[in-house]
Amino acid sequence: MKQSSFFHHLHPVTLPAREGRFRYTFGLGGLSLYLLLVLVITGALELFYYVPGVERANQSVQAITYLVPFGWVVRGLHYWAAQLLIVTTVLHLLRVVLTGAYKRPRRFNWLLGLSLLVCVLLLTFTGLVLRWDTDIEWALLVGTNLLKSIPLIGNDLYGAVVGGQDINPDTVVRFYGWHIFGLMLPAFVIAVWHAFRVRRDGGISSLSERGDRSARIPREALVRTEAVGAVVMTIILLTLTLLFPPSIGPAGNFRQLTADAAAPWFFLWVQELLRFGDALPMGLLIPIGLLIVLALIPYAIDRSTTGVARWLNREGRAAQIVALAMVAGLIVLTLIGAAQ
Repeated sequence: MKQSSFFHHLHPVTLPAREGRFRYTFGLGGLSLYLLLVLVITGALELFYYVPGVERANQSVQAITYLVPFGWVVRGLHYWAAQLLIVTTVLHLLRVVLTGAYKRPRRFNWLLGLSLLVCVLLLTFTGLVLRWDTDIEWALLVGTNLLKSIPLIGNDLYGAVVGGQDINPDTVVRFYGWHIFGLMLPAFVIAVWHAFRVRRDGGISSLSERGDRSARIPREALVRTEAVGAVVMTIILLTLTLLFPPSIGPAGNFRQLTADAAAPWFFLWVQELLRFGDALPMGLLIPIGLLIVLALIPYAIDRSTTGVARWLNREGRAAQIVALAMVAGLIVLTLIGAAQ
């Protein structure tokens, strides 16, 4: 009897052998999905204790960390899953570029992947603000104020995000809503859609490999590889939680930016860009421009249909140079920001 389910769609009865080899994809897509699942589960558990209000937000995070049984474990897993999800998502994007996996018929799925990366960054950003402690000054005061630099609609966008023209008691509730309903739900839908399209668009193999019936592995081999990856990632998350538990500072008042306020590590590059000019070009136009360049890779930079599933394929050399240069530049800016 033919089996039909999302699991069986992602795990066909047999598949090209290379798709089951960890060293080919490093399991980055599957690990990203697993980390997103960890975020959903641990975030749901935190909802039972988190209170989204100026007076209670920081206190509730303190309670989760120090009073709730195993609350520090749940919060640690949630925190580190978010940090690692950024890393695995970026590495997954690089792997896709370096192996030409963005080419037709995968071009739309490439856009879904970029959308998911944006959601992941904003999810981590809004989750940081929900702590409502002194460490979120840059995120709350500088990050959100970038919206005001947008001509004509900037103030309205800022008001929609923070719940007014200044930081106010509604801000925590607004970020709480954005974090769960405005970002997590869309991110989950996009992730499922993205995974569905991977298999629908032919998996990660070239056309010749899909037609080769001799070099194939059973479904169980892929499941075993994914299970091992999930176990290893769980061990890493638990180890990081035990050795480097996430901090929680005292509640902040956020009346003005202090001298030592810094961006979260994944936006340090934006912080450094802001040192070179005004908020609109440096804080918004350049990041949006980088995203547009990435989106155009399969539509303008490399429109070839050959070289799929080959590391550093010649046809995609221009796209590879663009992506690597972009990531290298962001890493340099991040390191400079971290050294300040």
